[in-house]
Amino acid sequence: MNSIDTFNLDTRALATFVAVLDEGSVSRAAVRLGVSQSAVSHTLDRLRQALGDALFVKSGRGIVPTRYAVQAGPHIRQILDELHALPSGPPFSPETAEFTFTIAANDYQRDLLLPGLANIFRQQAPGIRLQVIPSGIPNADMLRKDVCDLIISPHAPETTDIMQRGLMTDHMVVFYDPACRKAPETLADYLKADHIGILFGAGEKTALEGSLAARGLNRRTAVTVSNFSGLPAFLRGTDRLATAPGRMSDQLLSGFASAPLPFDYKPFTLLMLWHKRHQTDPAHRWIRNQLNSVAASLNS
Repeated sequence: MNSIDTFNLDTRALATFVAVLDEGSVSRAAVRLGVSQSAVSHTLDRLRQALGDALFVKSGRGIVPTRYAVQAGPHIRQILDELHALPSGPPFSPETAEFTFTIAANDYQRDLLLPGLANIFRQQAPGIRLQVIPSGIPNADMLRKDVCDLIISPHAPETTDIMQRGLMTDHMVVFYDPACRKAPETLADYLKADHIGILFGAGEKTALEGSLAARGLNRRTAVTVSNFSGLPAFLRGTDRLATAPGRMSDQLLSGFASAPLPFDYKPFTLLMLWHKRHQTDPAHRWIRNQLNSVAASLNS
């Protein structure tokens, strides 16, 4: 890899890199930044030359980041956050901070990301208390009305006052008990099986349910639980199927077998969401950076 040409790097170029990384698309990044697609492509070409890496490569109809781009993402985000914070006053001191920080997340996101954040608080900011509340399908008012300081979710409210940053990607798979059945090999096998469904506490169905309904597909939901933590007890020792994020195979659903979905369903990105009034707040920014570091460690 070539040495970095720092003279070809500026704040706008780095922001373009982050936008493409978050959006996974040059066209969507252009919309987010309010510039043309050609401007984004030209900036990416400059970055490729400066950083000595392809950064993003074609995959099917879209693009995917290179390993270098994934690893560089957290560092570039931190650089941008620190530059944006220059006018915001004295630096934040995590060692002496005393407050409660509330994060809304469902049990999958909570168990995946927040124990790592709590460990960072314990080691570096012992006066910061972490409070976790259920997110369900989140809405912007949770942040506007200070119900929570941050939301972790794949669902971003479509509004200009809510900021977002991509943390990590995941995809849905089919979990089953290999002692009781085989993996569904066809869509017909999948649809005729008994399923365990998720209906969050406020009555919201998962995006998967909406996708199936939009295709005119019906599956038999034999059991419905209010969160992912309810899946293992109803899956173990049965021939039921549970469709859940693949990363759960390392935690809540370890010990179960999994197989790809027998139909197309795109991967999703876990986002952290916050209100723009906290964008330059040094304490809030520090916590966002720590959470991003936790996600980066899981991606490596």
